[in-house]
Amino acid sequence: MAKTVVVGMSGGVDSSVAALLLKEQGYNVIGLFMNNWEERDECGVCTAEEDFTDVRRVANKLGIPYYSVNFAKEYMDRVFSYFLEEYKKGRTPNPDVLCNREIKFRDFKEKAIELGADFIATGHYCDILHDGGIHWLKKAKDQGKDQTYFLNQLSQDQLSGVLFPLGKLDKGEVRAIAEKNGLATAKKKDSTGICFIGERNFRNFLQNYIPAKKGLIKTMDGKVLGEHLGLMYYTIGQRKGLGIGGQKGDDGTRWFVIEKDLENNILYVAHGDESRLYSIGLFMKSVNWIPFKPEGNVIECMGKFRYRQPEQKCTVYIKEDGIEVKFAEPQRAITEGQFAVFYQGDNCIGGGVIEKAIF
Repeated sequence: MAKTVVVGMSGGVDSSVAALLLKEQGYNVIGLFMNNWEERDECGVCTAEEDFTDVRRVANKLGIPYYSVNFAKEYMDRVFSYFLEEYKKGRTPNPDVLCNREIKFRDFKEKAIELGADFIATGHYCDILHDGGIHWLKKAKDQGKDQTYFLNQLSQDQLSGVLFPLGKLDKGEVRAIAEKNGLATAKKKDSTGICFIGERNFRNFLQNYIPAKKGLIKTMDGKVLGEHLGLMYYTIGQRKGLGIGGQKGDDGTRWFVIEKDLENNILYVAHGDESRLYSIGLFMKSVNWIPFKPEGNVIECMGKFRYRQPEQKCTVYIKEDGIEVKFAEPQRAITEGQFAVFYQGDNCIGGGVIEKAIF
């Protein structure tokens, strides 16, 4: 008897092809769409409605049953509330990581089991190896699309019974499969923006939830250059959108953010020498290890400290008060609230939240 796999179908090309491939492999496939955000965008469009229409079209084409489940409250309570709290603290969170841990591989998985799932599957670009009850999270063939970074907080229980059908394909192959099979999502644009919320005017969107508090933009020697719109809108190293009229420094270079003083509501900027943006390491409170903590308290590995970054050589030191990471080469603009994710070979071995840079 065929095993049942419940596929998280988002209305995009990746999850559509994941469902197609699993059906071709002989699984009993069920599509499950998650509605995690109910508010309309600035144009009055509810993207969830459009996405579910595409899920329906693809499921009907494949001849598979499909359902919709509403996790909007769970998303608000466990992902979006955290997102807002981090911004209030002047940090830059990554809601996609939390969404995977709290919704896609928790609530979704529980619902899939209710539907009789032997496995769950998603359209993530990553791979997995189930080996004697141990689950290894592995990088995708398409390194430009690899999404293991966003799955660094998953537990062994969450990774059990998971299939990633796109792990050995690149994006071009996925679109070609969709076109060849006449899937409605074949040419659909990839989703971007905040997880499940989509593309927004970020400042306008955030202002709906956190009152903006204007303050001064200063140099480190106290010169006032202008006014910022709210510290939550800026990140360390940022150059664009500082709102200081394009004025340049004495050397003709552009200004960039070097520090956010939350207590006094001051945004500090500098120009020219970027050395103060570079740190030699970072501190984390903890790491979620996949599949388990490596032996010893000193771990040589590669790391990514933001998603769009080549892997960097680093050493992880496990100490009583937390985790210290030392870089082989100084890193620019390490950002509090983002995730540091670690790799050994093709394996993603875990990650955690960056608490502060070490200079």
